[in-house]
Amino acid sequence: MQVAITGSSGLIGEALVASLASDGHTPIRVTRSGSDGIHWDIAKGEIDTASLEGIDAVVHLAGEGIAEKRWTAAQKREIHDSRVKGTTLLSESLARLAQPPVTLVSGSAIGYYGDRGDTRLTEESEPGEGFLTEVCLDWEAATAAAEEAGITVSHIRTGIVLARHGGVLKRLLLLYKFALGGRLGSGEQYMSWISIDDEVGAIRWLLDNPRSGGFNLTAPHPVTNSDFNKALAQAVHRPAIIPVPEFAPKILLGSELADSLLFTSANVVPERLEGEGFTFAHPTLTEALAHIVG
Repeated sequence: MQVAITGSSGLIGEALVASLASDGHTPIRVTRSGSDGIHWDIAKGEIDTASLEGIDAVVHLAGEGIAEKRWTAAQKREIHDSRVKGTTLLSESLARLAQPPVTLVSGSAIGYYGDRGDTRLTEESEPGEGFLTEVCLDWEAATAAAEEAGITVSHIRTGIVLARHGGVLKRLLLLYKFALGGRLGSGEQYMSWISIDDEVGAIRWLLDNPRSGGFNLTAPHPVTNSDFNKALAQAVHRPAIIPVPEFAPKILLGSELADSLLFTSANVVPERLEGEGFTFAHPTLTEALAHIVG
């Protein structure tokens, strides 16, 4: 299978490229340089359409990092536009192909659901409110051209991806190394997580079993922030005794970014993914952490 991948240098993208290549498939990176794959440039509205002809599938993961910088008005526009304009460019380009791919697995996030307390959220749940919800709604809507052209589009609403070598867990492990770990605020906010292995596995399952619509890429058992920190402390044999007051991240990151990333509660479950046949390698946090950091 030939699979074109945007965002291939990110945490998920790199793992997906390695997984596909190890099983004899041909992952093709879509990058601005195009030196080792297919060229595109979102800002210029350019993409090497000819090189996409005959590709079996596309996985679209590109977008400005949510937590790379403080959320100024300009940064929020970049977060939004890098996703929406990139998805629109890709979707419209795929729709014009004489031999379009069978499926497009397009990125989204559990920010779609907003801050919902302990309410159990499935793919059937209504979207929430706030900046990240607006981004996710526009992001998913931007695949319209591909869908209208008959391409099967899966929207992967990804939770917190746990990997030793990157993402939030890498940062937390450094804190725990120096016994600085602890719950954030009240610790009652739900964290919907997924191991990097299951994230890649779910994407590959969707490549092999094309499905349209939204899929929650989260493990079946979300946990509160307090329980997450207890489990991580046990996994790395370090104490988790220093709670982080809400004001500290807000000073560092800005109130809106800190609230959206650290204090929003989303109890998201992968009802559709499991119901249609995907099996998680790491369904519980204890299993996931034992595999990742054990």
